[in-house]
Amino acid sequence: MKIHTYMGGLVGTNAYLLETSAGILAFDAPADLSIYLQQNEITAEALLLTHQHFDHVEDVAKLGLKTYAHSPSSADLILDQRARDWGLPITVSTYEVDHLLEGKTELQLCDLKIDLIHVPGHSPDSVCFHFPEEKILIAGDTLFAGGVGRTDLPHGEHELLMSGIREKLYLLPDDTTVYPGHGPATTIGQEKRSNPFI
Repeated sequence: MKIHTYMGGLVGTNAYLLETSAGILAFDAPADLSIYLQQNEITAEALLLTHQHFDHVEDVAKLGLKTYAHSPSSADLILDQRARDWGLPITVSTYEVDHLLEGKTELQLCDLKIDLIHVPGHSPDSVCFHFPEEKILIAGDTLFAGGVGRTDLPHGEHELLMSGIREKLYLLPDDTTVYPGHGPATTIGQEKRSNPFI
């Protein structure tokens, strides 16, 4: 399996493309991901959303892929109006979530076993996608290299995020590579040793 990173949008949001012999899966959809896929002649089988904050879903409608997310699409999760209140020129086109992940713990796509780890606190719909055989975690905005997701947005809960990281993510093997929604990759072991927020 190969993993490719695309970064787009006004706040440098990461999207990941996991390439397997059975197809390509896209994780999150920052601005202009659709252009990147077209320019590189990449066809993805499905789109999986770590959560639905505006910077992670700007290109969902343009991609036109079968979309998996914890919860249905809603302005209450996307927060694009909040972004415009900050002065960011954000517009998120309406999209539908085709497959809801709430209550599920596992998914099979492109011959991959994906463990679903619900870690609210940054957003109530935050899901981390764990590939146990490959020791990969696509973490969205739950855990960063040296940081954690902000909890001062609507529906944010600091202690809920901290307990979710400690009780769910930190139980994964130390050599699990973490691909966050912003910034560089890290490992579970590195964050357990040095993340100042936990």
